Amino acid sequence: MRAAGPDNVDALARLRAAWREDDATAEFVATFREWFGREQASRAWWLAESDVAAIGMVNIKTFERMPTPGRGPSRWGYLANLYVVPAYRGSGAGGQLINAAVEHARAHNFVRLVLAPSEQALPLYNRHGFRSADELLLLPLD
Repeated sequence: MRAAGPDNVDALARLRAAWREDDATAEFVATFREWFGREQASRAWWLAESDVAAIGMVNIKTFERMPTPGRGPSRWGYLANLYVVPAYRGSGAGGQLINAAVEHARAHNFVRLVLAPSEQALPLYNRHGFRSADELLLLPLD
């Protein structure tokens, strides 16, 4: 488990393609690299690795809150793109990725982490203390 950065873009792109059960073509990796460059300032990334390859990833998108009179600046995070290759699911890699993200959020004084989990991932997030956010509303636009 380690923080990831620009030197890890190819591994992150391969994991994203694997998540979508697709190939990490040169065109996709180039597109991913451009996106990563635009997003790098507002995201923190982590990789889970085996002895031979990257096996999982997660990132946090940071949002700065609007200033409020009488309060210091604050921020919150969107935990995104948690993925572990199927052969390593149940190995603890997903939990380690979540722990790294939560530690980052605490160290940077985030007021909350939010996410939009799949049904499959709900038990994993629940084991790490995440709970339903009934107070949020959603307007699907697509």
